[in-house]
Amino acid sequence: MRNLFTALLFFVFITYGNAQEKQAGPVLDNYGEVWSVTNPDFKTDVNAEFKVVFDIMTSPESHTEVNKTIETAARFLNMHAQSGVPLSQLKVALVVHNKASKDIIQNEAYETRFGVSNPNYDLVKELMDAGVEVILCGQSSKSRNFPKKDLIPGAKISLSAMTALIQLQNDGYQLIKF
Repeated sequence: MRNLFTALLFFVFITYGNAQEKQAGPVLDNYGEVWSVTNPDFKTDVNAEFKVVFDIMTSPESHTEVNKTIETAARFLNMHAQSGVPLSQLKVALVVHNKASKDIIQNEAYETRFGVSNPNYDLVKELMDAGVEVILCGQSSKSRNFPKKDLIPGAKISLSAMTALIQLQNDGYQLIKF
């Protein structure tokens, strides 16, 4: 009987523990783990269009660490998709500038400068594959010497981060800055 009780407790612990784990997906399977929130008081409108622009300007000091502010976009996509918002209703843009400029360059250019592959490369590619628009500030491109040819394919250059942020907000995107 004691072994049965122990096994039952173990099963409850494992079941409860798994239910409380953060999970990635369904949009990005390798990035953007989020907690499931069951029955929130403030309900998510799964019929709404969510247009958001993330202002990405900081980057980790380590050249081998993923930029968590970029990964926030993956969390945004995954948490809303997990909550029933269709991907077609999630419009996401990243405006990248300042120290974060290096985080959206191709592996070869990153290796030349920092001696390792870009730890953000796969994350940025998966975000773009999910429809996220990645925009580099043209002023940062010039001042930090990251020409278009060095960018991860699909990334765009704007006149400036300020310009891109204003235009996206004029188009109904809500600014999220961390």
